[in-house]
Amino acid sequence: MSSQDIPEENLPAEQDAHGAVSVADEKDPFADPGLPPHEHRVQDIDERAAKRSERAVAMLFTLSMLATVGFIASYVAVPHDKSIFVFPIGHINALNFALGLTLGIALFSIGAGAVHWARTLMSDEEVADERHPIEASPEVRAKVHADFKQGAKESALGRRKLIRNTMFGALALFPLSGVMLLRDLGPLPGTKLRHTMWRKGLQLVNMNTNEPLRPEDVAVGSLTFAKPEGLEEHDENFQTEIAKAALMIVRLQPDNIKDKRELEWSHEGIVAFSKICTHVGCPISLYEQQTHHVLCPCHQSTFDLSDGARVIFGPAGHALPQLRISVNDEGYLEAQGDFEEPVGPAFWERG
Repeated sequence: MSSQDIPEENLPAEQDAHGAVSVADEKDPFADPGLPPHEHRVQDIDERAAKRSERAVAMLFTLSMLATVGFIASYVAVPHDKSIFVFPIGHINALNFALGLTLGIALFSIGAGAVHWARTLMSDEEVADERHPIEASPEVRAKVHADFKQGAKESALGRRKLIRNTMFGALALFPLSGVMLLRDLGPLPGTKLRHTMWRKGLQLVNMNTNEPLRPEDVAVGSLTFAKPEGLEEHDENFQTEIAKAALMIVRLQPDNIKDKRELEWSHEGIVAFSKICTHVGCPISLYEQQTHHVLCPCHQSTFDLSDGARVIFGPAGHALPQLRISVNDEGYLEAQGDFEEPVGPAFWERG
């Protein structure tokens, strides 16, 4: 605003609370007109108007609290697969609509209440402050403390208890919306990452033929993939279970098995290891017959199946888990229990 825009009668003649006034001369042709006189709002001179503004702010904060409660209630009560028709949008998910509407109202009400409070009840008097060096001198600290106390006094936070209490209520309830979203993280995994479908007496079934495996079905140097008996591809939980229970069946010459436990858990040189790579869980399918190595196609982790499936190359952190097997009375290969350690990538529960 230029000096021509301010009526001459409103220009202060000397320094006051609104700032210093300078007179134009040859050295300083641009005079500082100062600030215009402060105009009081109706709330400054009429306590009834101030009370109306106070109630309006409190109503907005209360509306925010109710909307937050509505957000939580919608999250719990509205089915996630229900759809409703909203004109002119059309058919939309009821839960998304309810969550968006209540969360938007809660946020808007807090913001609108704060803006209305500042514009109608907090002090709006303009004050000019001289520039000063940026340093934390004792005078500056004293002034900051004084200004803070003055601002707290002018905000009327202590005197307008209705606003203060409803604002604190709105701010305290609103974070509960975020807490409720933690529910979508799902239930805790418990111990299900440590266990698979394998148990004692469960037969090994060929993934390709869907028939139980006999020792004579596994030739020396061959690689066969197996699944637990009773797990079918049309089962609802097939992908979840096969991701943990998939097996690699390899037949080695017993003299070529270096690891003592691997030999004890095998049957006539037939060994069963988890097919799931211990790096990031890719399925292993590449087998080198001469070296007895298996290679993960994702990141080239390499395991030696003749030496406890230990890692000999790549980023995998530990050996493939081995499943202890034997032959039942009918001549079929069967498990002697579950894996003794979790299959797949290392995770925080391991140990």
